[in-house]
Amino acid sequence: QVQLAESGGGLVQTGGSLTLSCAISGATWNEYFRRYYAVGWFRQAPGKEREGLSCISTSDDSTYTVDSVKDRFTIFRDNAKNTVYLRMDSLKPEDTAMYYCAAQCPGLPAAVGYELWGQGTLVTVSS
Repeated sequence: QVQLAESGGGLVQTGGSLTLSCAISGATWNEYFRRYYAVGWFRQAPGKEREGLSCISTSDDSTYTVDSVKDRFTIFRDNAKNTVYLRMDSLKPEDTAMYYCAAQCPGLPAAVGYELWGQGTLVTVSS
């Protein structure tokens, strides 16, 4: 069974950096690629709707990052570790949220039966 597991969250001061990890288990990258079209990052702050941030295509490694964070957040992957990362720089208190990875891109929901989400990792940015 394919699973996604986030890690790397924590407490960081304003202006600091964090790199979140999304580890794919239960499948190699090629096996994951045959079933899912992307790995994406999302976040949800308390009392707010979930927000899509970035994704990387499994077919050609193209990436997409929303305008609001593209100058500060970078998505990349490590084939050998079967892991997708989200590097976050110049963090702000408003970046405080639970961060999730999923098998989809922002604005492109997965087809029925292909939904796959991790459990999330908490990022807290202190002012």
